[in-house]
Amino acid sequence: MNKSRIPIGVMFNTDRMPAQSLAAFAQNLEALSVDTLWVPELFGREPFATSAHLLAATDHLRVATGIANVYARDAVAAAAGALTLAEFSNGRFVLGLGVSNAGLANTRGHVWEPPVEKLTTYVKAVRDAQISVPGSHEVEIHVAAHGPKMLEAVRSLVDGVSTFLQTPDHTAVVRQQISESTSLNVTQMCLLCEDPLEARRLARRALGFYVELDYYRRAWRSLGFDDSDFVDGGSDRLIDGLVAWGTPEAILERVAQHGDAGATEMVVIPLNPAGGAEPHLALLEELAG
Repeated sequence: MNKSRIPIGVMFNTDRMPAQSLAAFAQNLEALSVDTLWVPELFGREPFATSAHLLAATDHLRVATGIANVYARDAVAAAAGALTLAEFSNGRFVLGLGVSNAGLANTRGHVWEPPVEKLTTYVKAVRDAQISVPGSHEVEIHVAAHGPKMLEAVRSLVDGVSTFLQTPDHTAVVRQQISESTSLNVTQMCLLCEDPLEARRLARRALGFYVELDYYRRAWRSLGFDDSDFVDGGSDRLIDGLVAWGTPEAILERVAQHGDAGATEMVVIPLNPAGGAEPHLALLEELAG
């Protein structure tokens, strides 16, 4: 049934899960042949330590930080953590990096720096870090990048680019700006719900935080949305463009659109149609089955 013909990844706020449940979740994803579990860095667990727990509990699943905040640790610490996890997991760890936002940087006590310069300098420092671990390992680096200036600055430095809450048109634009050998991981909220009113209600709740952020609005304006799409939690047009909802076939069609546009991995955020915080495994079974 999988029309996408591209690997399926999963991004989910795993901070709510007890350790044993988290390991079982990763094992379930591995049994479904999910390619990568992307571990966010929010206000809970430390993502490198969490990744170690998940890698130890699985055999084939890749685990990625999605996305590790460059203000949370210096580049040498990130390089050491990534190389250690790559060594211990036989190369199954991916270092996903991003600049987060000014508010979170200030909350951590840091001074916000121009994001393009900050991320570029950080990635170069990770690459140049002199870290010694047994065996031969390399840090696989993916970065969160939406805009043309960021893509231009980092595309020759990284193994992959990650986008978040964008449309297939945006995927096509990004693919044109990076090399064929660079991975393009597209994160897509998905919701197995056929009732338009309920689906859009749940989607607005999931998107509410992001709709208020200026840098996401700038990205969406470049795709043809305007200020009228950002009021009252987002217009139907915005919601339908950013969240794949409906039948399994409708969601798979959206995944296929991203694949046709150049995505190499579809990273699914499996929204729960019951409105709860648990991941919707039935959806993942449909997508990865």
